[in-house]
Amino acid sequence: MPNQTRSIESSFAALSDPTRLAVIARLCAGPATVSDLARPFDMALPSFTQHLGVLEKAGLITSRRKGRARHVSLNSEALRAAEDWLAHARREWEARFDRFEAHLARTQQENEDD
Repeated sequence: MPNQTRSIESSFAALSDPTRLAVIARLCAGPATVSDLARPFDMALPSFTQHLGVLEKAGLITSRRKGRARHVSLNSEALRAAEDWLAHARREWEARFDRFEAHLARTQQENEDD
């Protein structure tokens, strides 16, 4: 579990930046070249490629050179791991809220009985 936790942490850290999150959203539509991904952003290409490096290091994307262009693809397995972690956390919190709601109902009923 520690390796998975570290992976989830790096995924969420990588996704915490709006530029990187936008790149992931764009890649959900399919692979793209670095130039195509960088086009909407007002930053120098070296700065943009640093964002891609963070995403690649977190395992969220993969890239390969094809001719003179670098093509970037989404690693859906890494996103699925983050999604699974969020689903588990959501179930935990929903269970806690259900127990809290039941506790409040019991407390209210006890107060009405007094």
